[in-house]
Parts: sequence; structure tokens; C-alpha cells
Amino acid sequence: MSKTHSSRSIRGSRGAAVVALAATALLAGCSSSDDPADNPLTGGKTDGDSVVVGSNNFPESTLLADIYGEALKAKGIKVTYKPNIGSRETTYGLIKNGSLTVMPEFNGALLAHLDKKATPKTLEETGEAINAKLDSRLTLLDPAPAQSKDSVTVNAATAAKYHLTDKSSIADLKDIAGDLVIGGSPEFQTRQQGLEGLKSVYGLEFKSFKALDSGGPLTLAALKKNAVQVADIFTTDPNITKERFVVLKDPKNLFGFQNVQPLVRKGALPQKGVDALNAVSAKLDTKTLLELDTQVQAEKKDPLDVARAWLKSAGLV
Repeated sequence: MSKTHSSRSIRGSRGAAVVALAATALLAGCSSSDDPADNPLTGGKTDGDSVVVGSNNFPESTLLADIYGEALKAKGIKVTYKPNIGSRETTYGLIKNGSLTVMPEFNGALLAHLDKKATPKTLEETGEAINAKLDSRLTLLDPAPAQSKDSVTVNAATAAKYHLTDKSSIADLKDIAGDLVIGGSPEFQTRQQGLEGLKSVYGLEFKSFKALDSGGPLTLAALKKNAVQVADIFTTDPNITKERFVVLKDPKNLFGFQNVQPLVRKGALPQKGVDALNAVSAKLDTKTLLELDTQVQAEKKDPLDVARAWLKSAGLV
């Protein structure tokens, strides 16, 4: 079943919540079984001819999933989309058990999920460390030059109050973190690339944590309204410039490398599909990703339309 514009309602907050709840319930059973039969996301096992492309519950992941799916469809591969499922803690289990075939990933964040102690110094070391921990049924295709990192970002009022600029670093929060509320996805509270790492690497202990979403509208609104003074915002978010947010430097490389990279089930894609996704990665750089994110998040264009237009302009369809 291909995706149509009528399916877009699932990408709203209410639809995403329903899907996330279903996915979370499914994942709870994944620990005892890897059988995707009776999966509420797929309706059972795929027929072997369909590729299921999933995405996490934030706009950039949805956009990347659309890019991957449309690139595969251009090669004659049948694609079904499962957008806005939830966090990595959910979707990694779903791709392991075969409910999903392809997921857009960010290599450093995936590594932090697999191995909290990993501290790679290069992109190559990041890939090697992931492969050492990755489930044997999964593999990563080529990484894109495009990076979209988690970040510690402060709003304009906080930056002005504490004299923080784009030259300031996360370490500069050490003496004031106790006065600040930080916001992010619920998972950010327990991730190494989150509060755990901010405490162990930078020695930061914030006044409190506010659970919001993954750099989405809830987080952006809370930061803009000063309900939180600090937040985890993706570095390719166009709102950073628009709202005069300040992204603090990460000199200790807590957030590592965050290259966009397809995560796939081994043997689930024909070679033409592998080649198609590698071709996407070869042409997707950070500047391009920011431009595409701006169209989706700031200009409110449909991510499917944005994906199709970019693939055509890049000569990939």
C-alpha cells in the first residue's frame, strides 16, 4: 500500500500519540519474541515484496523516511510507510523483529543507544563501534555527509541574561545550571547523550527537567515562552535562527557524530534498493538538509512533496 496525502493525519500529534502507544505496547512483547505476526503496525508479516519504511516522532525523521521511500519506489520497489512511531527505544525493537525494513538513523545517537561508553573520535570509528554492537540482523548503509546533532540550546532571554553567545560552550552553564529548567524528549532524561552525559561529562545539574518532545513544537514553544530556558534542539532546526536561540558549543564532543544513515534489515532490500539509498546519502549534505527542514518546518510544506522535489532536482528519480 503506497502512502497518500489522506494518510497524513497520522502525522499530527493525536495520530502520532496513538501510533506511539501501539508501538510501545508492541515493543513490550519484543523482549520475549521477535515474531512480527499480529503486529498492529504492519498487520502481520510482510509478504516479502513490500519494504516498510518507518520514522521516529519528529519532523526531520519523517522527511528522511519520505526521501528513502520515494527513492526506493523510483526503482520499482513497493513501499509502505509507518511514520511518527516513537523514539529510538521503540523503533530499534521494531526493526529488529522485522516489523520495519528501513529506518533513517543518526549514527552517533544510535551508537549512544547501543553503547553508552563509546567515545569514537572519527566517523570511521563511529561506524566500527556501531557494527560491534548492532543486532546481527541489521546493517547500516553508507552515511551521508549531512549531520543533524542534538544540542544544548538556550533561548534569547537566557543568552542575554548570562552573556552567552555562539562562542560559549556547554561548560559555561556549570555555575548557573541549578537556576535553569531544561527540556527535551522523555528519553533525553536517561540518555548518555542527554542529562546523564551532561552531568558526567560537563558536571551539569539543572534545576529541573521538563519532558516535552524530540525537538518538536512542544520543545520549541516551551523554549520560546521561557517555560524552559535550555532545550535539546536539533542543529538543523530553522527555528534556531528565527527565534535567536543560541546553540552552545560541545568541546567535549558529548553529542559526537550525527551523520544521517539508513538502518536496514539484512537481506530485506534488493541490490537496486541498497544502491538507491546509498545514492541518496552521497548527495545529502548538511546545507541541503537544513534547506529541506526549513521547507517542512518553517514553510509548512508536506514532507512527501519536499522529498519528491529534492529527489527530482538531485537526479535520483
